[in-house]
Amino acid sequence: MAQTICLIPGDGIGPAITEATKHVLAAAGADLEWVELPAGAAAAEKHGDVLPRQTIEAIEHHRIALKGPLTTPIGKGFGSVNVRLRKTFNLYVAVRPVRSMPGIQTRYDDVELVVMRENTEGLYSGLEHQIIPGVIETLRITTQAGCERIAKYAFKYAKERGRRKVTLFHKANIMKMADGLFIECARRMHEQFGAGIEYEELIIDNGCMQIVRDPSRFDVLLLENFNGDVVSDLCAGLVGGLGVVPGANIGDDCAIFEAVHGSAPDIAGQGIANPLALIMSAVMMLNHIGQTTPAEKIKQAYNAVLGDGKREELTRDIGGTAGTMEFAEALTRRM
Repeated sequence: MAQTICLIPGDGIGPAITEATKHVLAAAGADLEWVELPAGAAAAEKHGDVLPRQTIEAIEHHRIALKGPLTTPIGKGFGSVNVRLRKTFNLYVAVRPVRSMPGIQTRYDDVELVVMRENTEGLYSGLEHQIIPGVIETLRITTQAGCERIAKYAFKYAKERGRRKVTLFHKANIMKMADGLFIECARRMHEQFGAGIEYEELIIDNGCMQIVRDPSRFDVLLLENFNGDVVSDLCAGLVGGLGVVPGANIGDDCAIFEAVHGSAPDIAGQGIANPLALIMSAVMMLNHIGQTTPAEKIKQAYNAVLGDGKREELTRDIGGTAGTMEFAEALTRRM
Protein backbone atom coordinates (compact mmCIF):
# COMPACT_ATOMS: atom_id res chain seq x y z
CA MET A 1 0.00 0.00 0.00
CA ALA A 2 1.10 3.55 -0.72
CA GLN A 3 2.36 5.55 2.24
CA THR A 4 0.24 8.63 2.94
CA ILE A 5 2.35 11.75 3.52
CA CYS A 6 1.06 15.02 4.93
CA LEU A 7 2.47 17.79 2.74
CA ILE A 8 2.82 21.34 4.02
CA PRO A 9 3.97 23.50 1.07
CA GLY A 10 4.76 26.44 3.35
CA ASP A 11 5.37 30.09 2.56
CA GLY A 12 7.36 31.99 -0.05
CA ILE A 13 9.27 29.56 -2.25
CA GLY A 14 7.71 26.61 -0.40
CA PRO A 15 4.99 25.72 -2.95
CA ALA A 16 7.50 25.75 -5.82
CA ILE A 17 10.10 23.55 -4.17
CA THR A 18 7.49 21.11 -2.82
CA GLU A 19 6.07 20.71 -6.33
CA ALA A 20 9.54 20.01 -7.68
CA THR A 21 10.16 17.52 -4.89
CA LYS A 22 6.93 15.66 -5.62
CA HIS A 23 7.98 15.46 -9.28
CA VAL A 24 11.33 13.89 -8.39
CA LEU A 25 9.79 11.42 -5.93
CA ALA A 26 7.29 10.27 -8.52
CA ALA A 27 10.03 9.80 -11.11
CA ALA A 28 12.00 7.68 -8.64
CA GLY A 29 9.03 5.36 -8.15
CA ALA A 30 8.24 6.30 -4.56
CA ASP A 31 4.90 4.79 -3.54
CA LEU A 32 3.26 7.80 -1.90
CA GLU A 33 -0.09 9.49 -1.55
CA TRP A 34 -0.21 13.16 -0.59
CA VAL A 35 -2.51 15.07 1.72
CA GLU A 36 -1.81 18.78 1.19
CA LEU A 37 -2.29 20.91 4.29
CA PRO A 38 -2.14 24.61 5.21
CA ALA A 39 0.29 26.15 7.68
CA GLY A 40 2.22 29.39 7.99
CA ALA A 41 1.49 33.00 7.11
CA ALA A 42 -0.73 32.12 4.15
CA ALA A 43 -2.79 29.77 6.34
CA ALA A 44 -3.34 32.56 8.87
CA GLU A 45 -4.91 34.76 6.20
CA LYS A 46 -7.23 32.01 4.96
CA HIS A 47 -7.95 29.96 8.09
CA GLY A 48 -7.33 32.42 10.93
CA ASP A 49 -4.48 30.36 12.39
CA VAL A 50 -0.91 29.66 11.30
CA LEU A 51 -1.44 26.02 12.28
CA PRO A 52 -5.08 25.14 11.53
CA ARG A 53 -6.82 22.32 13.34
CA GLN A 54 -7.22 20.32 10.13
CA THR A 55 -3.44 20.23 9.72
CA ILE A 56 -2.90 19.03 13.28
CA GLU A 57 -5.56 16.33 12.93
CA ALA A 58 -4.14 15.04 9.64
CA ILE A 59 -0.64 14.72 11.07
CA GLU A 60 -2.05 13.10 14.21
CA HIS A 61 -3.66 10.49 11.97
CA HIS A 62 -0.89 9.81 9.43
CA ARG A 63 2.12 10.51 11.72
CA ILE A 64 4.48 11.61 8.95
CA ALA A 65 4.86 14.86 7.02
CA LEU A 66 7.07 16.70 4.55
CA LYS A 67 7.21 20.44 5.09
CA GLY A 68 8.38 23.40 3.07
CA PRO A 69 9.80 26.53 4.76
CA LEU A 70 7.53 28.60 6.99
CA THR A 71 7.90 32.31 7.75
CA THR A 72 8.51 33.37 11.36
CA PRO A 73 8.32 37.14 12.04
CA ILE A 74 11.28 38.64 13.90
CA GLY A 75 10.62 40.41 17.18
CA LYS A 76 6.84 40.58 16.76
CA GLY A 77 3.84 38.81 15.29
CA PHE A 78 2.93 35.15 15.62
CA GLY A 79 5.17 32.53 17.20
CA SER A 80 7.16 29.96 15.26
CA VAL A 81 4.98 27.36 13.56
CA ASN A 82 7.98 25.05 13.49
CA VAL A 83 8.26 25.18 17.27
CA ARG A 84 4.51 24.54 17.62
CA LEU A 85 4.74 21.49 15.40
CA ARG A 86 7.66 20.09 17.39
CA LYS A 87 5.87 20.58 20.69
CA THR A 88 2.48 19.39 19.45
CA PHE A 89 3.88 16.08 18.17
CA ASN A 90 6.70 15.72 20.71
CA LEU A 91 9.36 15.73 18.01
CA TYR A 92 12.17 15.83 20.50
CA VAL A 93 15.13 15.30 18.18
CA ALA A 94 16.22 17.36 15.18
CA VAL A 95 18.56 15.40 12.92
CA ARG A 96 20.73 17.43 10.53
CA PRO A 97 23.17 15.39 8.41
CA VAL A 98 25.93 17.58 6.99
CA ARG A 99 28.22 16.28 4.26
CA SER A 100 30.34 17.69 1.48
CA MET A 101 28.44 17.56 -1.80
CA PRO A 102 29.94 16.82 -5.23
CA GLY A 103 30.71 19.98 -7.17
CA ILE A 104 29.99 22.37 -4.28
CA GLN A 105 33.24 24.21 -3.62
CA THR A 106 33.89 25.18 0.02
CA ARG A 107 36.86 25.68 2.30
CA TYR A 108 36.55 22.07 3.49
CA ASP A 109 36.63 18.67 1.83
CA ASP A 110 35.06 15.41 3.02
CA VAL A 111 32.90 16.86 5.79
CA GLU A 112 30.69 14.07 7.14
CA LEU A 113 28.91 14.75 10.43
CA VAL A 114 25.45 14.75 11.99
CA VAL A 115 24.06 17.41 14.33
CA MET A 116 21.67 15.96 16.90
CA ARG A 117 19.66 18.73 18.58
CA GLU A 118 17.16 18.54 21.44
CA ASN A 119 14.02 19.99 19.92
CA THR A 120 11.35 20.75 22.52
CA GLU A 121 12.90 22.32 25.65
CA GLY A 122 15.51 24.93 26.53
CA LEU A 123 15.06 28.58 25.65
CA TYR A 124 12.62 27.62 22.91
CA SER A 125 10.05 26.74 25.54
CA GLY A 126 8.98 30.32 24.79
CA LEU A 127 8.56 31.37 28.43
CA GLU A 128 9.43 35.04 28.61
CA HIS A 129 7.90 38.12 30.15
CA GLN A 130 8.60 41.71 31.07
CA ILE A 131 9.48 42.09 34.74
CA ILE A 132 9.50 45.89 34.61
CA PRO A 133 9.73 48.21 31.61
CA GLY A 134 13.05 47.60 29.92
CA VAL A 135 13.75 44.28 31.68
CA ILE A 136 12.81 40.97 30.01
CA GLU A 137 13.18 37.58 31.65
CA THR A 138 13.45 34.44 29.50
CA LEU A 139 13.29 31.02 31.12
CA ARG A 140 15.16 27.95 29.93
CA ILE A 141 13.52 24.62 30.76
CA THR A 142 15.72 21.53 31.10
CA THR A 143 14.31 18.19 32.29
CA GLN A 144 15.97 14.90 33.06
CA ALA A 145 13.52 13.08 30.79
CA GLY A 146 14.25 15.46 27.91
CA CYS A 147 18.01 15.16 28.29
CA GLU A 148 17.92 11.39 28.58
CA ARG A 149 15.80 10.77 25.52
CA ILE A 150 17.85 12.96 23.17
CA ALA A 151 21.11 11.43 24.44
CA LYS A 152 19.69 7.90 24.12
CA TYR A 153 18.60 8.66 20.56
CA ALA A 154 22.06 10.00 19.68
CA PHE A 155 23.91 6.93 20.92
CA LYS A 156 21.45 4.49 19.35
CA TYR A 157 21.63 6.42 16.07
CA ALA A 158 25.44 6.27 16.16
CA LYS A 159 25.47 2.51 16.75
CA GLU A 160 22.84 1.70 14.13
CA ARG A 161 24.61 3.74 11.44
CA GLY A 162 28.17 2.73 12.22
CA ARG A 163 29.25 6.13 13.47
CA ARG A 164 32.36 6.27 15.64
CA LYS A 165 31.92 9.10 18.13
CA VAL A 166 29.39 11.36 19.89
CA THR A 167 30.56 14.80 21.04
CA LEU A 168 28.40 16.77 23.49
CA PHE A 169 28.67 20.56 23.38
CA HIS A 170 27.75 22.37 26.60
CA LYS A 171 28.25 25.46 28.74
CA ALA A 172 28.25 23.70 32.10
CA ASN A 173 31.08 25.89 33.36
CA ILE A 174 28.50 28.71 33.55
CA MET A 175 25.09 27.00 33.49
CA LYS A 176 26.14 24.42 36.02
CA MET A 177 22.67 23.07 36.79
CA ALA A 178 21.00 23.01 33.37
CA ASP A 179 23.96 21.91 31.25
CA GLY A 180 25.25 19.91 34.20
CA LEU A 181 22.06 17.84 34.05
CA PHE A 182 22.49 17.45 30.29
CA ILE A 183 26.00 16.05 30.82
CA GLU A 184 24.93 13.70 33.64
CA CYS A 185 22.14 12.24 31.51
CA ALA A 186 24.40 11.83 28.47
CA ARG A 187 27.01 9.97 30.51
CA ARG A 188 24.35 7.55 31.77
CA MET A 189 22.96 6.99 28.28
CA HIS A 190 26.49 6.38 26.98
CA GLU A 191 26.96 3.65 29.58
CA GLN A 192 23.62 2.04 28.70
CA PHE A 193 23.43 2.45 24.93
CA GLY A 194 26.83 3.60 23.68
CA ALA A 195 29.02 0.51 23.88
CA GLY A 196 31.77 0.84 21.31
CA ILE A 197 31.00 4.52 20.68
CA GLU A 198 33.59 7.08 21.71
CA TYR A 199 32.15 9.91 23.81
CA GLU A 200 33.57 13.35 24.55
CA GLU A 201 32.41 16.67 25.98
CA LEU A 202 33.48 20.14 24.86
CA ILE A 203 32.56 23.59 26.11
CA ILE A 204 30.61 25.02 23.19
CA ASP A 205 32.78 28.04 22.42
CA ASN A 206 35.83 25.79 22.20
CA GLY A 207 33.78 23.27 20.22
CA CYS A 208 32.82 25.86 17.62
CA MET A 209 36.45 26.87 17.24
CA GLN A 210 37.43 23.23 16.78
CA ILE A 211 34.72 22.75 14.12
CA VAL A 212 36.04 25.56 11.93
CA ARG A 213 39.63 24.44 12.47
CA ASP A 214 39.02 20.81 11.54
CA PRO A 215 35.46 19.49 11.08
CA SER A 216 36.82 16.03 10.28
CA ARG A 217 37.49 15.39 13.99
CA PHE A 218 33.72 15.29 14.63
CA ASP A 219 31.11 12.66 13.84
CA VAL A 220 27.83 13.05 15.77
CA LEU A 221 27.28 16.31 17.68
CA LEU A 222 24.84 16.29 20.61
CA LEU A 223 23.43 19.65 21.76
CA GLU A 224 20.56 21.21 23.66
CA ASN A 225 18.00 23.21 21.72
CA PHE A 226 19.39 26.75 21.36
CA ASN A 227 23.01 25.69 20.96
CA GLY A 228 21.92 23.02 18.48
CA ASP A 229 20.05 25.57 16.40
CA VAL A 230 23.12 27.77 16.09
CA VAL A 231 25.67 25.00 15.55
CA SER A 232 23.56 23.17 12.96
CA ASP A 233 23.58 26.28 10.76
CA LEU A 234 27.28 26.80 11.40
CA CYS A 235 27.92 23.24 10.20
CA ALA A 236 25.75 23.81 7.12
CA GLY A 237 28.11 26.65 6.26
CA LEU A 238 30.98 24.16 6.07
CA VAL A 239 29.42 22.44 3.04
CA GLY A 240 27.80 25.31 1.15
CA GLY A 241 24.87 26.51 3.25
CA LEU A 242 21.31 25.61 4.14
CA GLY A 243 20.39 25.02 0.52
CA VAL A 244 22.35 21.74 0.45
CA VAL A 245 21.45 20.34 3.87
CA PRO A 246 18.36 18.27 4.82
CA GLY A 247 16.57 18.09 8.15
CA ALA A 248 14.20 15.90 10.14
CA ASN A 249 12.19 16.33 13.33
CA ILE A 250 11.59 12.96 14.93
CA GLY A 251 9.62 11.65 17.90
CA ASP A 252 8.73 8.20 19.12
CA ASP A 253 5.75 7.82 16.78
CA CYS A 254 5.80 10.81 14.43
CA ALA A 255 8.26 12.51 12.09
CA ILE A 256 8.28 15.71 10.05
CA PHE A 257 10.94 16.20 7.38
CA GLU A 258 11.73 19.72 6.24
CA ALA A 259 13.88 22.10 4.31
CA VAL A 260 15.75 23.99 7.01
CA HIS A 261 16.30 27.17 5.02
CA GLY A 262 13.98 30.18 4.99
CA SER A 263 10.98 30.97 2.82
CA ALA A 264 12.95 33.51 0.70
CA PRO A 265 10.02 35.84 -0.09
CA ASP A 266 12.31 37.97 -2.24
CA ILE A 267 12.44 35.26 -4.93
CA ALA A 268 9.02 33.67 -4.38
CA GLY A 269 7.06 33.10 -7.57
CA GLN A 270 10.08 33.50 -9.83
CA GLY A 271 10.75 29.78 -10.32
CA ILE A 272 14.44 30.08 -9.49
CA ALA A 273 14.62 28.59 -5.96
CA ASN A 274 16.83 25.58 -5.34
CA PRO A 275 14.67 22.58 -4.24
CA LEU A 276 17.67 20.42 -3.30
CA ALA A 277 17.39 20.74 0.49
CA LEU A 278 13.76 19.63 0.45
CA ILE A 279 14.55 16.82 -2.00
CA MET A 280 17.33 15.64 0.32
CA SER A 281 14.92 15.80 3.27
CA ALA A 282 12.46 13.72 1.25
CA VAL A 283 15.22 11.13 0.76
CA MET A 284 15.58 11.00 4.55
CA MET A 285 11.81 10.51 4.73
CA LEU A 286 11.87 7.66 2.23
CA ASN A 287 14.59 5.88 4.19
CA HIS A 288 12.60 6.44 7.39
CA ILE A 289 9.52 4.69 5.93
CA GLY A 290 11.54 1.89 4.36
CA GLN A 291 11.39 2.97 0.71
CA THR A 292 15.14 2.75 0.34
CA THR A 293 15.33 1.97 -3.39
CA PRO A 294 13.79 5.24 -4.64
CA ALA A 295 15.73 7.07 -1.93
CA GLU A 296 19.01 5.75 -3.31
CA LYS A 297 17.98 6.57 -6.90
CA ILE A 298 17.36 10.19 -5.97
CA LYS A 299 20.58 10.47 -3.98
CA GLN A 300 22.63 9.12 -6.87
CA ALA A 301 20.83 11.50 -9.23
CA TYR A 302 21.56 14.68 -7.31
CA ASN A 303 25.13 13.56 -6.66
CA ALA A 304 25.54 13.10 -10.42
CA VAL A 305 23.97 16.42 -11.37
CA LEU A 306 26.06 18.32 -8.82
CA GLY A 307 29.19 16.44 -9.79
CA ASP A 308 28.73 17.10 -13.50
CA GLY A 309 28.44 20.83 -12.79
CA LYS A 310 26.51 21.73 -15.94
CA ARG A 311 25.33 25.32 -15.52
CA GLU A 312 22.08 24.66 -17.37
CA GLU A 313 21.20 21.99 -14.77
CA LEU A 314 22.16 23.87 -11.60
CA THR A 315 20.19 26.63 -9.92
CA ARG A 316 21.65 30.11 -9.57
CA ASP A 317 22.65 29.79 -5.92
CA ILE A 318 25.10 27.01 -6.83
CA GLY A 319 26.53 28.60 -9.96
CA GLY A 320 24.01 27.63 -12.63
CA THR A 321 21.20 29.06 -14.73
CA ALA A 322 18.45 26.47 -14.21
CA GLY A 323 15.09 27.16 -12.63
CA THR A 324 13.43 25.13 -9.90
CA MET A 325 11.70 22.62 -12.19
CA GLU A 326 14.63 22.51 -14.59
CA PHE A 327 16.79 21.27 -11.74
CA ALA A 328 14.14 18.67 -10.87
CA GLU A 329 14.01 17.56 -14.50
CA ALA A 330 17.79 17.18 -14.52
CA LEU A 331 17.46 14.73 -11.63
CA THR A 332 14.71 12.76 -13.33
CA ARG A 333 16.86 12.38 -16.46
CA ARG A 334 19.60 10.80 -14.36
CA MET A 335 17.08 8.26 -13.04
